Amino acid sequence: MVDIAAPALRPANPNFSSGPCSKRPDWSLDALKDAALGRSHRSKLGKNKLKQAIDLTRDVLEVPADYRIGIVPASDTGAVEMALWSLLGARGVDMVAWESFGSGWVSDVVKELKLGDVRKFTADYGKIVDFSKVDFDRDVVFTWNGTTSGVRVPNADFIPANRQGLTICDATSAAFAQNLDFAKLDVVTFSWQKVLGGEGAHGVIILSPRAVERLESYNPAWPLPKIFRMTKGGKIIEGIFQGETINTPSMLCVEDYIDALLWAKELGGLKALMARADANAKVLFDFCEKNPWLANLAETVDTRSNTSVCLKIVDPAVTALDADGQAAFAKGMVATLEKEAVALDVGAYRDAPSGLRIWCGATIETADLEALMPWLTFAFEKQKAALAKAAA
Repeated sequence: MVDIAAPALRPANPNFSSGPCSKRPDWSLDALKDAALGRSHRSKLGKNKLKQAIDLTRDVLEVPADYRIGIVPASDTGAVEMALWSLLGARGVDMVAWESFGSGWVSDVVKELKLGDVRKFTADYGKIVDFSKVDFDRDVVFTWNGTTSGVRVPNADFIPANRQGLTICDATSAAFAQNLDFAKLDVVTFSWQKVLGGEGAHGVIILSPRAVERLESYNPAWPLPKIFRMTKGGKIIEGIFQGETINTPSMLCVEDYIDALLWAKELGGLKALMARADANAKVLFDFCEKNPWLANLAETVDTRSNTSVCLKIVDPAVTALDADGQAAFAKGMVATLEKEAVALDVGAYRDAPSGLRIWCGATIETADLEALMPWLTFAFEKQKAALAKAAA
């Protein structure tokens, strides 16, 4: 068997996980030295730290002044569920999904909330829903960037400015990397463990004035758990959006988020973050153009994610295999990359088609992705040689 030589150059940082994502460049534990450890989150210091995180979020993400920003429990999932359980039911809802997490929100609304007037619009992995069929006079729930499919909406032009319903957008792998059009979005959720490389367990919910109006004028027919309640006596609980969190946050994680936001500001803010993600994703896109055995899972160029880039192996020898064989081939590549310590946690999501998922958000250095590309070829050739040997 032909010996396959390993590339000489290795990525300095092999962390390409899609969440929690790589820490910012040059991060160290020393960045957390000013954390409010051992202090109540309700102390003056604790509240100030939480308020700083909210204010920096508004600044870096360019959130309009009249939108409210709150730090909430349970990562992006908690933020989305808070929106679904608190806001839906006032009118019909269109649920839109083209990957795993969006499908999860559809399931929750249909099976758990059991809303009667629900329309579902879904697309297979790699595709996107035809938004011209969605009715924005109803409430609409969708993901901006499908983390498990690498398919995103290219912009918010499909949302009418004069809509009657609310738009609820799961933007967890889009925030800080893609241009969210807040004028078209009534609820935006994300977790800081994605593009800014923060630690897990905390979510962020952003509410437009229209969303606040719904909260203050509509009472769901079902009981709301304490961690979902954003109103009291028919009025929004303003403290939530000033740093008075519903439950106890980790002040260590809050400090880490503040550090990431300050780094983002120093870079040049949102435009600089988006530019880094675009440059990173381009390394993978260019590699696919030059290597016909690999392709982007997203079928159209304008829907390709610049963060959670999902790739499929399209070499004829691999596509000729059954689904289990294709999955085994991809897993073999992932295992090789991990064994060589050049790329960690880059397998496709468990519900997605087999392949690779490589994070390209702003905390990733372009040079590390450039160093990784020859290793993708190395891992592919190793697996293809093993496949040929097994077939001999």
